[in-house]
Amino acid sequence: MHPNALLELATELLHRVMQFDAPADNVVSDFFRQNRGLGMRERHTLAETTYTVLRQRPLFQHLAQSGKGEIERRLALLGWQGNAAFLRAALLEHEVLWLEKVAAIDRASLPEKLRHNLPEWLADRLHAEVGDDFWPLVEALNGSAPLDLRVNTFKAKRDAVQAEFKAANIDALPTPYSPWGLRIEGKPALHKLEVFLRGDVEVQDEGSQLLALLTDAKRGEMVVDFCAGAGGKTLALGASMRNTGRLYAFDTSGHRLASLKPRLARSGLSNVHPVQIAHERDDRIKRLAGKIDRVLVDSPCSGLGTLRRNPDLKWRQSPTSVDELRIKQAAILASASRLVKPGGRLVYATCSLLRTENEAIADAFSAERLRDFTPVAVEALLEDAHVAQAAALVSGPYLRLWPHRHGTDGFFAAVWQRA
Repeated sequence: MHPNALLELATELLHRVMQFDAPADNVVSDFFRQNRGLGMRERHTLAETTYTVLRQRPLFQHLAQSGKGEIERRLALLGWQGNAAFLRAALLEHEVLWLEKVAAIDRASLPEKLRHNLPEWLADRLHAEVGDDFWPLVEALNGSAPLDLRVNTFKAKRDAVQAEFKAANIDALPTPYSPWGLRIEGKPALHKLEVFLRGDVEVQDEGSQLLALLTDAKRGEMVVDFCAGAGGKTLALGASMRNTGRLYAFDTSGHRLASLKPRLARSGLSNVHPVQIAHERDDRIKRLAGKIDRVLVDSPCSGLGTLRRNPDLKWRQSPTSVDELRIKQAAILASASRLVKPGGRLVYATCSLLRTENEAIADAFSAERLRDFTPVAVEALLEDAHVAQAAALVSGPYLRLWPHRHGTDGFFAAVWQRA
């Protein structure tokens, strides 16, 4: 493709994404479907340029003020993640001079808001959360995430899968904590590999794997993944159950559950039962009250722990939206708790960094339901699940994962046992 054409596509894609009326990954996917002639390298350049701009939006918008022409084109030039010589062939003379001036700016001398590239309300809250760790956290959030895979232990062993990747000239290293995980740098064409096509691996962040390990679903049990989404944790739970028992995948979105179907077919699992529900008080849930051994509530949340993958979220969330989520989170946890049978386990989890969605929800539930549910410290549970370095993953009784400390997405989990 001619350099001018690719730069024009980058400009058009940024224009669409920065409307912020849909998740960026959906917009990018739709754009690629509309431009099916793009090659792998061109798609990579367009996607990575888009996400780079989203990560550093305030900085780039500030720098772009001194340039000329369409704002999205200037942003694309600042965030360009393709071949530099290729881009230069598309530049106008004044753009070459402008980029040279921008490159000479000492970014360390700029105001904090142009260095952390976060909305002020979020920067203030994260400062309060992590104190001196704020800038290491910012650096991690503004980077890209590695590709984490979960080995489907129902079908394969990690050593054998690792060896198969090595034979394909792909370095896949064991994840530091999860006994199921492999980590790959870069983005190989995973969907073309036999090891993926036959269901021996699934894409899943190591932190998400730890939530499934913490739930510890066992053979023959009745288990509920209460907010299953596309089913990553559902499949991990099903493999833990060795395809026995009964595993319900509840979600209010039929679209998300539909995306589980091809993954479920690859997994070889037949104990999973996807169920679309209207809300957390659905009659289909009431019929299972007091009958379930393990309930995982991966609650709807701000998603701010996933900013490495979804940098648009920091521009699509607000203090108001987070406060609204807290009400929903408390209601969902209360409804899900009714499913747990005496002696059963309840796990509440989010992929948020904020105490208001995490410890505040868990502490309030414990205070309200102390007679029925006993909080369980997660460190011993992680050790029982063969999670390495369990002590490094906890904060008090809770699981607390941070991108800058653990190399995972940001996750929280609390566990209770029903009396």
